[in-house]
Formats: sequence, structure tokens, C-alpha cells
Amino acid sequence: MTAPAIERLIAGFKAFRARYFEQRPELFERLARAGQNPEVLVIGCSDSRADPAILLGTEPGEVFVIRNVANLVPPYEPDPHYHGTSSAVEFAVRDLGVAHIVVLGHSGCGGIAALAASVEGKLAGREFISGWVSLAEKARAAAHGAHGPEMEQAAIRVSLENLLTFPWIRERVDAGKLTLHGWWFDLAAGELWGIDSPTAAFKALG
Repeated sequence: MTAPAIERLIAGFKAFRARYFEQRPELFERLARAGQNPEVLVIGCSDSRADPAILLGTEPGEVFVIRNVANLVPPYEPDPHYHGTSSAVEFAVRDLGVAHIVVLGHSGCGGIAALAASVEGKLAGREFISGWVSLAEKARAAAHGAHGPEMEQAAIRVSLENLLTFPWIRERVDAGKLTLHGWWFDLAAGELWGIDSPTAAFKALG
């Protein structure tokens, strides 16, 4: 017997298929034939409440999306270790040639809360989370230990700074071919705030 949660997903796929393959078959015919050509890379959080495609109302093929805990970008480290986020960033920038990168964070981020808990010695029994969120340790210092929006937005700034450590991103930004954006979604208020540089002040976008 199929679990209700899985039945819901299958029903969702059937609705998706009806919407795109039955009502608009030309869209996926084009995507299957020509491949993808998105202009925007969105680096979002894995949080189930903050799906970039839903939040931003995008169509299939419109944005290239990377999701991980706390929407973090590690610094440029070209070594033999595994680099899922960095490899996806590289593909989006060097192969797809995106013109914009959006780091999309949100309020109530469990990853940023885990950073605070790890630093305070309250996160035990986890093998991977503490090491991953330590990428944003600088954000904790920048927020002077404050939790919530201050640290979440500071973490977005850290990811923007880390993006600029990739030489082929810095080169494109300096040439005016690539623009970086930091966005923060307020779950409770339904508002979007943003910056276009790591040192800018967040402003309401919508």
C-alpha cells in the first residue's frame, strides 16, 4: 500500500504532466531538443518551506537551482575531495553561462540555528552538519552572536564573498558579464529582501 505522502507526490506529477505535456507540449519538446539555457543560478536552502521554483514562480528551464543546508557556498578549493555545490556552480557559470547568481536564504533557517548550536556545544550526534555550517562561522561573528535574521543575512554575505574567490566568477563579475545577488525571504511576513554586494544593506524587493 502506497503511503499517503507518496500518493500526494504521484498526484502532483500527474497534474504537472497535464499542465505541461498535455496543455503546453511545445515547452518540453523545446527543452528536450535544445537543452537548458537558464540565465539565473539560484543557490537556495534545502528547507521544505523555501523552494526557489515555487517562491519565484519560475517555469521549467528558467533557473538552474542548487540547494543545500543553509544555502551556503564554500570558498574556492580545487582539490580531490568531493565538492557538490562547487561543481554545480562551476557547471552553471562555465558551461551554461548564467548571467546572474542569486543566493537565496530565509528566516527560521535550521542550518543557521545549527551553526549557533554547534558553536555553543549543543549540537551532538551529527556527523556532517556541524562541519558544513562552520562555513558560515564568519557570519556568526559579523552578527555578534545574534541569532535569527542577523545571522541568516550575514551568512548570505559570506556566500557572496566566497563566490568571488572562484577566479572564473571574479573574472566574469569584473567584466560585467555576471551579477551576484543576495536575497532573504521572510517566511512569516511573505517579504523578499536583497543586496547586490556583500557590503550593501538589505532592502525590500517585494
